[in-house]
This record gives sequence, C-alpha cells and structure tokens, in this order.
Amino acid sequence: MVYGANGYSGELLARLAARVGERPVLAGRSRSSVAPLAADLDLPYRIGDAASVSLDGVDTVANCAGPFAETAAPLVTACVAAGVHYLDITGELAVLDWMLQQDAAARAAGVVLLTGAGFDVVPTDCLAAALVARVPDAVALELAFHAPGGLSRGTARTALGEAAAGGLRRVGGRLVPTPHGTPTREVPFPSGTRRVGATRWGDLVTAFHSTGIPDITVYTSLPRGAGSPLVGALRFGPLRRLLQGLVRRGGPSERTRTDTGCEVWAEVRDSTGVAHSATLTGPNAYALTAEATLRAVRRIRAGRVPPGAHTPAQALGGPDFLDELPGVRLDLPG
Repeated sequence: MVYGANGYSGELLARLAARVGERPVLAGRSRSSVAPLAADLDLPYRIGDAASVSLDGVDTVANCAGPFAETAAPLVTACVAAGVHYLDITGELAVLDWMLQQDAAARAAGVVLLTGAGFDVVPTDCLAAALVARVPDAVALELAFHAPGGLSRGTARTALGEAAAGGLRRVGGRLVPTPHGTPTREVPFPSGTRRVGATRWGDLVTAFHSTGIPDITVYTSLPRGAGSPLVGALRFGPLRRLLQGLVRRGGPSERTRTDTGCEVWAEVRDSTGVAHSATLTGPNAYALTAEATLRAVRRIRAGRVPPGAHTPAQALGGPDFLDELPGVRLDLPG
C-alpha cells in the first residue's frame, strides 16, 4: 500500500511502482485525488485516515503522507497490530526518534519498521555508514547535502516548521540547540566548493543510531536570510501557519527532476584527529526518494530485512544499497 498516494512523493512512488509492474493499493484521505490516480494507473484504492484505513490483504505500507507527526504513530500502531511491515519517508526528527523506539514492539510482532526511506535520509545515512565502515575509530561526523530543483508542498510546509524549531547539532550524544544556519563551513562537493550552514536533518537521529558517533553536524546550502530574525519569527504559530497555507500544491516538474541532481559529502575524524571524506552524486532528490522507497519495499517483502525498527543503513546497508540506485555514484576512501 502507498499511503498518501495523492501527495507529490506518493504519486511519484505509485507511478514508478506501476511502471515496473507492481500493483500497490493506493490510499489516502482524499477520494477526489486518490481515485483519479488509481483509475489512471488501473490500481485498487482505499480511502481513510491513518488510523482507520483498511490493511486487509496488505503486507507492507509505504507511508508518504506528511506531516508524519500526525500519520506515523497511528499507521505504525495499526501495522504492528495487523502484522504488516511499515516504512516511511519522513525527515522529522521527533518521528525518526519515536520510530526507532518501537524496535521491541516490531520484533515481537515480527514486522519491519523502516523510517527515513527517502532522500531523508537514505543517501546521507548510508554514505555515513559506508565511511565509518572504512574508518571504524571515527569519533565525529559531518554531513552536507546540496539538492537544487525546488520543493514539494509537503516538504516546504515541513521545512517551515523545522526552521521555526531552530537548529540542532549532536554533541556528546545529546541534541544541542544552535541558531539556524550556524555554524557555517566550506564543503568540497563534486561540483565545486560551496558555503553551507548547519541545519536540522534526520541524520542527527539516524546517523547516531547507524554509526554510534556522538558528535554529528549536518549542513546544507541555505537560502539568503536563513539566519535572519525572519526565521525566529516563524516560531509565532499564526505566522507560520499562514505561510504554510500559502505554499502551492505540487512540486518540481518532470523536466526539473530530470535536469537537477543531488550531492552529499561526508567527513569523519578518527581518534587521532585525521579527517577522512567521501562523496555521493545522484539524481533529483524526489526521483531518488521514489527509487529508494520502492527498492526498500522489495527488500522487505523478500524477507531480506529482519524484524525490528531500523534506520536505512541498518536495514539496507551502505554502499551495496546505494549502488543499486539508478544514477547514484560513490567516491569512498580506499
């Protein structure tokens, strides 16, 4: 089942699955948008919210419906009760953390719970794990990503909420608040050096679980004014909700997805202070999300992931899974 098939990422996943011969059940809350897509793809569909949608005959749910703070818990509860595998594409830190706390329940039910199975956080999490495998005494991790091409409505609305919450870094194993966009640094991406600023990103949770490294900072190319008082103003709920309501539906066009890609950089410092880095280039972030999610679903359904709650690197591995994704290229230290 693709839950949230009426959303931007959900529709991309549904269309990709149908194109390669899969026949998922499409589901969501809006009959007016789910039903036409199902008719277009000749697929079955169901209507319901995250707590009530029928899971009869379903063995795996791919949740693409944000905000995941509203949909993850009820869907996970229903999946565990029904013995159904679950994965999502969230990048919301609180949801990632909650998901990984469900490990015992998932094991007892014999189901897989995989969180962050899209661009948030497959490329960053798996690249970090692959680098740490080469540098097992790593004590600090820095990640940076550059993903041009625009945002979907759901991603933009989530980003406003995350920006309002302020920045975070992981220091000594704990999440520590920091002004949004700070610190900054220069990062040598494959396409050239870019100045980036620290941001809230799922790896502050997932990479900590995947690698055990206590000090983690994640950076991205930030828009002009990201560190200005305007970001602080987003903490005012009515203003934030107004801006979220103004975000247009849809997302990057097919041509934009084709013409843009993503880059990820990772650096660890070993116990002697020596830095080791790795990079990844790949397709547009939304195209990568659909491919990664579908391939994760197939691995889970084939019994290749053990029961429990997992990060992408824990469930799927590092370079092996990344090598499967079309258009992804790795540069790891020898």
